[in-house]
Amino acid sequence: MNHGRSISRRRLLGGLGVLGVAGAAGGLTLGRPARAGAQQQAAALGAQESVQDALRRLFGSRPMKDGAGSVTLDVPLIAENGAVVPVGVEVASPMTAANHVRHVYIVADKNRIPVITRATLFPESGRAFVSANVRLGETGDVRAIVEQSDGTLLQVKREVKVTVGGCGG
Repeated sequence: MNHGRSISRRRLLGGLGVLGVAGAAGGLTLGRPARAGAQQQAAALGAQESVQDALRRLFGSRPMKDGAGSVTLDVPLIAENGAVVPVGVEVASPMTAANHVRHVYIVADKNRIPVITRATLFPESGRAFVSANVRLGETGDVRAIVEQSDGTLLQVKREVKVTVGGCGG
């Protein structure tokens, strides 16, 4: 018996699509509360840790060299909207199998989660260039850390002033 509650194919597929999006976003978990899953993910990303703790977690005690000669960090000195700050990192690298950039990290010292992104590159990438729009919570240093194929770490940083409504505050 139908009792006037018919479900069209479109409505059924739409409902399944919402469940799929919720599951992919981490909002739907089976066997544990969604809040616990979000807390575990935040812990894995380094939420509420200092930038020093994050760098120690990622790189251990490996030394970081000044990358000013080969790493270019393109980020504005003043960000009028901290929610969308363009960051570009370019590395002078031959990008060969023997000598290439393995990872590029973008780190914001004052963010709650300081490691904003990590891009993985391969010799086939042809060019060591990464760009992203990032969110900055407040004024502070933005770093680009480059991990080369031989394990060498190069770092450059620049202070970015985040203003409130473009008013310099």
